Parts: sequence; structure tokens; C-alpha cells
Amino acid sequence: MTAGEVMRAIQGRLIVSCQATEGEVFHDPQLMARFAAAAVAGGAAAIRANGPADIRAIRGVTRVPLIGIQKVRHNDGLPLITPSFESAKALVEAGADMVALDCTVRGKGSGALERIREIRERLKVPVLADIAEIAEAIAAAEAGADFVLSTLRGYTEETKYVQDFDPNFIRDLVSATSVPVIAEGRISSPDQARQAVAAGALAVVVGTAITRPSDIARTLAAAIESEYSRRNKVSHAIGIDLGGTQTKYGVVRSDGTLLFKSTVETPAQSGARAMLDNLKRVAESATRHAKDTGYNPVAMGVATAGWVDALNGRVVYATGNLPGWTGARIGEELSAISGLPVAVENDANALAVGEKHFGAAKSFEDFVCLTLGTGLGGGCYVAGALNGGAHSIANQVGHIPIMPDGLPCSCGVQGCLEPYVNASALIRYAGNSYTSAAQVIEAANSGEETARAAVQTLARHLARGCATVVALLDPQALIFGGGLIQNNPLLISVLNDEMAKLVRPWESRGLRVMASELGYYGGVVGAAALAFERAFDLNHSRQSCAQTTMRTPD
Repeated sequence: MTAGEVMRAIQGRLIVSCQATEGEVFHDPQLMARFAAAAVAGGAAAIRANGPADIRAIRGVTRVPLIGIQKVRHNDGLPLITPSFESAKALVEAGADMVALDCTVRGKGSGALERIREIRERLKVPVLADIAEIAEAIAAAEAGADFVLSTLRGYTEETKYVQDFDPNFIRDLVSATSVPVIAEGRISSPDQARQAVAAGALAVVVGTAITRPSDIARTLAAAIESEYSRRNKVSHAIGIDLGGTQTKYGVVRSDGTLLFKSTVETPAQSGARAMLDNLKRVAESATRHAKDTGYNPVAMGVATAGWVDALNGRVVYATGNLPGWTGARIGEELSAISGLPVAVENDANALAVGEKHFGAAKSFEDFVCLTLGTGLGGGCYVAGALNGGAHSIANQVGHIPIMPDGLPCSCGVQGCLEPYVNASALIRYAGNSYTSAAQVIEAANSGEETARAAVQTLARHLARGCATVVALLDPQALIFGGGLIQNNPLLISVLNDEMAKLVRPWESRGLRVMASELGYYGGVVGAAALAFERAFDLNHSRQSCAQTTMRTPD
């Protein structure tokens, strides 16, 4: 086949890597042929296979294009993909339509770039370059490779820090190279495959997730065992909820029970250094209390106002409610002083995690949590997963514009929802005759008309913003937490009534509008839920990494 014929056959299609290493249950050419036949029956447009024996057997059951590779133990003791012209020739003679070879720094050291030209000229087949970095792809394309594949990213010494599929790398690869890009490596879900195509990949190779039952079973078993252990094995975590007014913290058991709780004032207007020092003091106090009472925390979680890159625990963006907080490296600093894994998230996202594990959202796959206090935070689950967005700044419910040229918001824009539904707004609606939102709520519960009217006004504004969220996400539930929800049944009641007027179709949605079951310290429990997730994820990622280092990529 020519490169053009290959491109037409695979563009926008799935390629399945059918391989089993020596010692695996399915290490047999006839079994690999059956895997290949099943893959083609399921829609695969091409097959990638290892060794002449497997290629020959697969060619006997299908006519789709075959990518041939030959893994050979190199002189450094590690497998190298198609390290000689003779190994490529054997693959083509067995029925391969094209040949892939290692074109990383290590592969180039064994003459890979020169071998590209030799294979193309003498065997008259397209050559695919397996690479790990963009510079390697550019060099391979200049040497004559017809396609480049991201196969070895994460499997070389230079890229071993990469542990997951990254569509941004595919996007950069497409921009940098002059030949078509095929995405391969650590792609294990339809969503990741879609991301690869959206990033510009011509086609997508998937291997382990389809043709290695032992790995598939191992992944599922680990997930089940982790969740069972998390729910049934008693462990403890520290949860910290940093708000614009108060910092709440406590020790939480793995069943969600809050064993200890306390509160300190947040130095919100004193800058990032003061707030980080405050968090350190809180973390030290909570850790000391936990150990003094016989609890050995496995991790620490922090819920904070602002939006967070959960991978590194850094604040991506914070409004004027917390001046200077953007860029704060919470995870790094607290981990250094505590010695614990530290998970950091936006406060409303943390509440959503807590509600999913321990609260009202256990049975929901799609729901939105909103925290009402100094500001308005939003967090949501979509299809069973926490939604962070492309830049870790999703769910900015408080900054939905509802009023043209309206009140100034802490974000610097006018007319956002937040200044109409926060604690200051409630006091304002009550004629500034109360010194705190808690006093307004207490008066409303006692039947004082001015206070009740203030709560109703806030609820009507909140309903407008929530109607936008419901129209966009169609959640099963809206769950409210934060200081303005505490002991405030009137707010939920009026909100329900107002939502019914604004949302269509209301009756058929079955939308539930409710207060958080986790109460005033819901953010602490949510932060602890994040900590438990981090602790268990770390344990299993270490196991996965250990298993990964024992095998080569597809």
C-alpha cells in the first residue's frame, strides 16, 4: 500500500494494537488473530501487531491494513521497536503493509533515521515513526517517515514523568510536523479517543484497553477495591475550608463522620502570605489534635474560595474577595510542612465531592452544588465526574451576568449574580438594620417581615442565576451549602417556587432543590473527601506505575 492509500483507509478511524508479550495468557499467533478479527468486526480500520508470526496469522483472517513492529531486546536490556532492516523485511514478507520503528533519542542511536530511508526505498512500504517528543517527530519526518505516532511518550527516560494521555501534546505535534499524526499511548476511553481526533490526529491507536484482558481486569479490580476500602476501612483525614470570612477545619473519619471541628478568622485582606501562614497554623493544629487523640491522618484536603488546578494544588484565579490569592501554591506548602498528600479544590467543588461521597448526592450522577456566603461558589458533577473545565475555572456560577450595568462584583465586572445573592446583599435587602446575615435569617425565622422580604428578594435573584445553570446542564439536583443556607428553610422554599416560574419544562425535570446534608462544616467534610480520594488514588497509581514499568507500550 502507498502512504496515500493508508491515509484514506485509516483517516478518522480506530486502529487496534493486538499484542501479547511472552508469558501472557494470549501470547499465541492464532489467539492474536482472533483478537484482530474481533477488533475489525467492531469497527477497527487497521491492526498493529508484533512479530512475523502474529502478522502472518492476522493476515490470514483480515484484509485491513497491518502495521508491523518487531520488539527486540536491545543491548541495553530493554525492548526496541524494529531495530534493523532485516526485522522490517521479515514483517513485510509476513504480510505487513507498513512498518513502525522507534525514532526516539534511543532509537536514533541505533540508526532509526537512516533505516527509515532504507525501508521505504527497498521494501516499498510506508514507514511510521514512534516518538515521545516533538523534536523526534520533526527529525523523523525530515528523514522520510510517512506518519508519526505518539506511542512512546511516557515510556522514555526523557518523558517518564508523563503518566496520562495529553491531547495538548497531540495538538502541538500536529502543528509542528509536516506529516500526518496518529495518536497512540495511554488512550483508554472513548472520551480520550475523541480528544485525540479533536486535537488533529488522523487516526487513533488503542491497545491495552481492548486487547489485554488482564490489564482491563486489573484496572477494574483496583477501582472496586479502592472504593470498597475507602468506604469500609477506617481511616482519617484532615479537612480545611478556607472561606472569605472564616477558616473551618476538622478531622474526618472515612465514613464522613466529623470527629473534631474548629474555626478561625481568615485574614482575607492581608494578602497571600498571611493566608498561607494561616493555613499552615491550621494544618499544624489539626494534625496535632488528630495525633493527640489517636488518629493518624492519611491525607489532608483544602477547600478554598477561588479556582484551583487540582493536579498541583495551585490557585488559578481568585477574585477581589481574596486579594493576591491567585497563584498561591497551597498544595506544595502544606505538603512540605505536614508530610501528607494534600488535595486542593475550589470550595464548591469540594462540597460537591463531599455530597457525592457522604451527603445528598450519593445516588446522583448529574448535580450542582452552590455555596452561599461571602461569595457564591459553584461545583458540579457531569455524568458522574467532577467538572473542572479546560482551564480548571469552570462552574463560575457567581459570575453569571444577570443585570446590565448592575452592581460591581469582586471579579471586576458589573452585574454578576454574586453581589445580588451574597451575605452583604442579604443585609442590604434588610435595610442595613442588621449587622450580620445570620441575624437577618434568625429574624426571618421569627416572622419579622423586613427580614423575610430580604430573604425572598435574595431567593428571586438566585433563581434567575440557577435557571441559567439548569437550562445548560439539566442536573438532577441543586444542592446548597454555606452560611446563608444554615437554618434558612424560607430561602429553599422561595427558591423552589421561583425556579418553577423560570425553568421549562419544570414538571418533567423532577429537579430537586435542597440544602446540603453536610451542614455548616460541609466544606470541611468535602475537603476530607478530596483527601481520601487523593490518598487512595496515590496508592493505586503507585501500583499502576509499578506494573507499567514492567511492560513496554503497545
